[in-house]
Amino acid sequence: MVEEGWLTVGLVDFLETHVGKGPVPGAVGLIARGDRVEVAVVGSVDTEGIAPMARDSIFRIASTTKPIIAAAAMMLVEDGLMALDDPVARWLPELAEPVVVRTPSGPVEDVVPAERAITVEDLLTFRSGYGLASDFSLPALQLLMAGPQRHILAPRLVEAPDEWMASLARVPLLYQPGEAWLYNTSSDILGVLIARVSGRTLPEFLDERLFEPLGMPDTGFYVPDGKRDRFTSMYRPDASGGVELADAPGGQWSSPPAFPSGGGGLVSTADDWLAFGRMLLAGGAVDGRHLLSPESVRLMTTDHLTPAQREAARLFLEGKGWGFGGGVDVEGPDPWNAPGRYGWIGGSGTAAHVIPSTGTVTILLTQVQMAGAAAPDLMVDFWRYAAGA
Repeated sequence: MVEEGWLTVGLVDFLETHVGKGPVPGAVGLIARGDRVEVAVVGSVDTEGIAPMARDSIFRIASTTKPIIAAAAMMLVEDGLMALDDPVARWLPELAEPVVVRTPSGPVEDVVPAERAITVEDLLTFRSGYGLASDFSLPALQLLMAGPQRHILAPRLVEAPDEWMASLARVPLLYQPGEAWLYNTSSDILGVLIARVSGRTLPEFLDERLFEPLGMPDTGFYVPDGKRDRFTSMYRPDASGGVELADAPGGQWSSPPAFPSGGGGLVSTADDWLAFGRMLLAGGAVDGRHLLSPESVRLMTTDHLTPAQREAARLFLEGKGWGFGGGVDVEGPDPWNAPGRYGWIGGSGTAAHVIPSTGTVTILLTQVQMAGAAAPDLMVDFWRYAAGA
């Protein structure tokens, strides 16, 4: 039996104070420890206040998609259809002969062959050589952002997977495979890989293997007409300190995208992500059935980076490590840090984590895009509250 309302007044007060300050129009916060669930819903689904936020409001969860995609990939590993050390070129021939810029700051024409193949594990640990680096002026990164990564929060503007992969193949790697942690792109590649290995589309595979068994009915790559009334608007910060509309319920996520983004394309609810988080805490099990093995969950939630790789990626990781598809706490300077805390944040204003040492899931859903790589004050204060709750 889930004990609803545990310390609810405290979380409601906390979120109402933050939302009242603006410019965030609403939020859903959830903290679960075992069967105890503290949930608070405040504000409105948009800045006009046409409808109140609800516990089952649907949000664009952006990069909190990434742990879900990693779990799906590990299912294929457990199925024996691919292995962590397999070269991905077996299924992604576009990456059969990758080239790498001679130096990260050098021109994109000055390249050398990759010293080894890109593997499945490279994609899961974000060390494929593709992705966003701390220095956005690097020529190879500029080329990536002008092409395959130009529409991170606009899924209907991205081409279909085959065309996307062809475009990606024209971009040289920024680093040799395995050398450096780079953000985001590996998850998008992983989504294409899952589809090709499984012989299903990525949405079909996720529905069958994760969302239906876990009871995640509101998670997917778009919001159908019948659920549109629960879909929040999304905003971006403007120059005046307020927000401006970035996407409405009838916008980018109103129909199936040509490219279902493994890096950040899902919509979901707090309770749907809670079901996923609880599965991880249970060692991959739900209702006595293992969707993942405990070993796969351990690999997902264990840091795989070297200290030098973590330090080079501090803009994004802020001292965290990286497991498969999500950050892992390895340093403890802040009160909410806990060894093994696993999860990630989304550029649309979302955050979701599991803390194995305490059996806790924390989820915060808002609809204002982050202004940069650092977590906004509301998110940081939510983590601090959750640590002391």
